Amino acid sequence: MAERTDTVQNQTNVLGGRLEDCCGDPLTGFYRDGRCRTGAEDFGRHVVCAEMTDEFLDYTRQRGNDLSSPRPELGFPGLKAGDRWCLCADRWREAAAAGVAPPVILNATEIHALDVIPLELLTAHAIDMPS
Repeated sequence: MAERTDTVQNQTNVLGGRLEDCCGDPLTGFYRDGRCRTGAEDFGRHVVCAEMTDEFLDYTRQRGNDLSSPRPELGFPGLKAGDRWCLCADRWREAAAAGVAPPVILNATEIHALDVIPLELLTAHAIDMPS
């Protein structure tokens, strides 16, 4: 497992390469910079770049985190299937156990996801398989 640091400077993905952008529209990431990076103030570890599915959006809404409803007061348009979003590592792992984990973009998933999720599990759900 990777050691968590308290910096937003980490630019490494779970494959050991440069962390790629996850999504700019809608703008995602704890720091709303399009990257799934974490730091000391990100207690949820928003480090898993995933492509939303209807099944996952229904699941997370039932678990108390409605990602599909717009929140204009927060500048949040609401997500739909096909959108990419930085998810909390614990929620993604929970969804995987329930059989509804959305596909993962490994090159845009920050290395600290490995503190919570084994690489083999992420790879099994990856849509950007390493060559």
